[in-house]
Amino acid sequence: MTPKGTNAPVREQFSWAMFDVANSGYTTVVLTTIFNAYFVAAIAADLGSGTATFLWTMTVAIANGIVLFSGPVIGAIADQRANKKTFLVFSSAGCVLATILLGFIGEGGVWPAMMLVILGTVMFATGENLISSFLPEICDSERMGRLSGYGWGLGYFGGLLTLAGCLGYISFAEGQGATPQQYIPVTLWITAGVFAVAALPTLLWLRERAVPQPRPPGGPGHLRAAFAEVRKTLTHAREFTDLFRFLGVLVVFQSGVSTVIVVAAIYAQEVLAFTSQQLIIMVMVVNVTAAVGALGMGHIQDRYGSRRALTLALSMWVLAIVAILISDSAANIWIAANLIGLAMGSSQAAGRALIGHFTPLSRTGEFFGLWGLAARLAAFVGPASYGLISYISGGNQQLAILSTLTFFIVGLLGLTTIDEDRGKRAAREHNDDCANA
Repeated sequence: MTPKGTNAPVREQFSWAMFDVANSGYTTVVLTTIFNAYFVAAIAADLGSGTATFLWTMTVAIANGIVLFSGPVIGAIADQRANKKTFLVFSSAGCVLATILLGFIGEGGVWPAMMLVILGTVMFATGENLISSFLPEICDSERMGRLSGYGWGLGYFGGLLTLAGCLGYISFAEGQGATPQQYIPVTLWITAGVFAVAALPTLLWLRERAVPQPRPPGGPGHLRAAFAEVRKTLTHAREFTDLFRFLGVLVVFQSGVSTVIVVAAIYAQEVLAFTSQQLIIMVMVVNVTAAVGALGMGHIQDRYGSRRALTLALSMWVLAIVAILISDSAANIWIAANLIGLAMGSSQAAGRALIGHFTPLSRTGEFFGLWGLAARLAAFVGPASYGLISYISGGNQQLAILSTLTFFIVGLLGLTTIDEDRGKRAAREHNDDCANA
């Protein structure tokens, strides 16, 4: 962690947070609201709802499975070569390009769509790992929770901005008699444009503070050294007991979060018969409540601790899923949706900050790569379990969403094993050892 009282300039912290604005449109439009529902209802419609949902969830699961293995290695290489920002540029460009190309896929193009979603999601997730690894470098532990919360909060407003642009275009296009096959591609190009423009402050102003780690003559190359460093971290897990315990807990509850992100629009469309405009409006409202949750939780965790804040967030998740399962009216669905927003913003802000507290400065890329590994494992397990249940049950979305409740309950129980003070102390001791070496 950055020493107490050491913080980057406000402009640089703002530029860091702007990346959450940039990449949020991809998750909001492609994975959460518009393209996922379009994939099931149009691109893979001939295969039936159950099979189409299964293919969608497996596409997202495969993408996250790739990042599961690549994330820690890329993070370790970035630490050794001190070029996290270079990787960030390439991953951002890859996600933007994949999103643009998705706009050219029409009905029946199931496999090309799946390949592009895999590419875009891998690039998105890699960038998310890398931008998060800058957090301990640009602020001290006293402000880490707030800055993480500001980032998530701005990100939700970025998703809201992208959705507003898409909704405006859809309303105009439908007024001109256009079909989804004609206006959905444009929403993808809007998303890619917002990503490219909003990422500019990050790419221009965020500094690379890491120092390249010297490689002795005749020593292993960066790739082999990266694998060796990851193995070393895993074999010395006892030095960072609470970090690794929390990574396990994160896999569990984030499986539930990832499932909701990927299938919420499909559930609303298939079970509740929501139209495209209704879906977008609902997700826009959810983005507002998620931003409120992220910003509010940032202050709560700095005052009361990240573990307590996360316990509150997961409790809200449990209430939200129960509300969905017992909802019998549109009004109840809206209540559940806003609970999901508050819970999502709160849990994501608190989780990232807690990893930051447990991370030594010399291992930020690697440890946030492990954080990404845990998040991607969750993004594999959660959607895959939902897709399998939906497929086996013949498209029973209500039965499938019941599985997410278990993830949040088990996650709550797992949090009781985390000692936040001990985890922070381990990170400080590692920093001291490095300074004295």
